[in-house]
Amino acid sequence: MRAAVMFGAGDVQVRQVPDARLVQPTDAVVRVTHAAICGSDLWRYRKMPPSTAGVRIGHEFIGVVEEVGAEVTAVRRGDLVLAPFKWSDGTCEICRDGLPNCCPNGGFWGGELDGGQGEAVRVPQADGTLMPLPMDPDDPRLPAVLALSDVLCTGHHAALAARVRPGATVAVVGDGAVGLCGVLAAARLGAERIVILGRHARRTDLARRFGAVEVVPERGAAAVERVRELTGGHGAHAVLECVGTGEALRDALDMARPGGAVGYVGVPQDGDGVDVRRFYRRNVTLAGGTAPARAHAPELLPDVLSGRLDASAVFDRTVGLDDVPDGYRAMAGREALKVLVRP
Repeated sequence: MRAAVMFGAGDVQVRQVPDARLVQPTDAVVRVTHAAICGSDLWRYRKMPPSTAGVRIGHEFIGVVEEVGAEVTAVRRGDLVLAPFKWSDGTCEICRDGLPNCCPNGGFWGGELDGGQGEAVRVPQADGTLMPLPMDPDDPRLPAVLALSDVLCTGHHAALAARVRPGATVAVVGDGAVGLCGVLAAARLGAERIVILGRHARRTDLARRFGAVEVVPERGAAAVERVRELTGGHGAHAVLECVGTGEALRDALDMARPGGAVGYVGVPQDGDGVDVRRFYRRNVTLAGGTAPARAHAPELLPDVLSGRLDASAVFDRTVGLDDVPDGYRAMAGREALKVLVRP
């Protein structure tokens, strides 16, 4: 079968790889119908050292079950399913606590395993991982559903961690797909006023469509000061940090009001920490981390299917599998926000 393989910074190729197949009785094989390139894939695309073996890539996909192992009971051949960005058993103590992303028997797609940017994927722990969808493979709502594999659940996780509530003022740091989904999530939870920090007009225009009422293009101390000006000098009740750099996290903490909260979901990139004295005296809460997408997706799916929660507009370019390298170049060059892949 064909799949996208990354061989180093800026080097993505579509290659013939071994066919996805059952290895364990808890496995399923899924033929991919919809996949995506994620902003987090770009960090590796920009920095990965050269590799002769390459790594498989892609962690967001929808597909049709083609085979199931002898112990799989939750899905069957022919089912349309959503895969979250991590696989998990769904039965261990950590999964039962609502953190399937931390499952000790789980893991990430890609690397030595099949990645979502390919024709098919072997899915370990299929019963705990895959979510059946009450739809046909040609349903036009599937791009909106695909967002539940990562970015929409991640934006929702940021909003929950930041304690967004009805009437709250929310600042969203980052105008990528996760930040934009954070705007959607905050609006769904009843935020009264949402401010997006970004300087790319196409993205901030979309943020306004999703519910933002103000745009702050400044960065650093100037951005913090602007958010404070917009909030009567106090800062935001809730701040969603959707970038992943130390600078973005420090700015997010500085723009939270006393008693406010910061939800951080940006994949950490530079290792720069924060001085707790920066927010200790203001009683600001810091929470977040990797989103438990498999736990959030069932709650959000009804609103996605009804159209109340529609993130499909973050996909502003569609490519076939052979054109995945061009999709990476487009996202890295900010010619595209998020690329939808149709193998």
